[in-house]
Amino acid sequence: MTTILGIETSCDETAAAVVDDGYSVRSNVIASQVDLHRKYGGVVPEIASRAHIERIDSVIREAMEIASATLDDIDAIAVTAEPGLVGSLLIGITAAKTLSLAWDKPLLAVDHVLAHALSPAIEVQPPPWPAVALIVSGGHTTLYHIHDFDRIDRLGGTTDDAAGEAFDKVATILDLPYPGGPEIDKLARTGDPKRFEFPRTMLGRDSLDFSFSGIKTAVLYHVHGQGKTSGGLNRWNAQDLSDIAASFQQAVVDVLVKKALRAVKKTKASAVVLGGGVAANQCLRKTLADACEQQGLTFHAAAMQFCMDNAAMIAAAGFHQFKRGDLATLELAATAGLQR
Repeated sequence: MTTILGIETSCDETAAAVVDDGYSVRSNVIASQVDLHRKYGGVVPEIASRAHIERIDSVIREAMEIASATLDDIDAIAVTAEPGLVGSLLIGITAAKTLSLAWDKPLLAVDHVLAHALSPAIEVQPPPWPAVALIVSGGHTTLYHIHDFDRIDRLGGTTDDAAGEAFDKVATILDLPYPGGPEIDKLARTGDPKRFEFPRTMLGRDSLDFSFSGIKTAVLYHVHGQGKTSGGLNRWNAQDLSDIAASFQQAVVDVLVKKALRAVKKTKASAVVLGGGVAANQCLRKTLADACEQQGLTFHAAAMQFCMDNAAMIAAAGFHQFKRGDLATLELAATAGLQR
């Protein structure tokens, strides 16, 4: 048995987990910063970094205690190294380096988005590969072709606003509380998704990339008036706002599902998996599941607790890197942007 301690601090969640063999989760501790950032309507990098510093030690200690693990049980330490907020990433990387040096354990540098792509396989046997993986989060919307844990091809990704970013910005337009994505999901459940027609940007017949800046602007002008960015919200009643939320959400989901099926056609895959924070969206999960069933495809979404930023997925992804000897050094640096 190989046991990995995972550490995740890419944005505003301080997380640590202990996972055996990349599959069995012994602990998965997450300290959320939502309350700290809510009054600002979004993540403030300086506040996020400070909160990580304050919480990282206790979160790691709690993960070890829940797992009943000692340092002798840990075979390696996996940490998110990219992408994310540089200040936040550095807190986790520094903690991981310190433990690696103090405990004399190998260090593993994990790509946060790839970890989301592999998260549907956590506690699932057999793993759902080969598959097209649709990863939808606040900062990234990406398609992968996962042949196996060690063979992953990137098919397409975000060209401007990610889907999760569009959800958050539209929530701000509608004056919904932070975090906006879940609020849009909730409001849309009482709305008519066909009442308003918002653009569905496909970027060409064969493109597997994503663009959601246009729909954000379309909602902005629809709510406030053409060319205006404020002053129009009071024109709409509660049902109107529910209909706007539902129509916006459906437009985004339609693009995501069509692109995923386009990727299936290109790769000849027989399965689709879904991960990332927006994978918790009920409309997306159901629409993609129904589309896969109609196409005779196997569908599997990451469990809810592994959709949000978490360290179990970092430890699980790190396990496969450890097996193939893909180790990092103490010179490991944080990388803000997506590299692959």
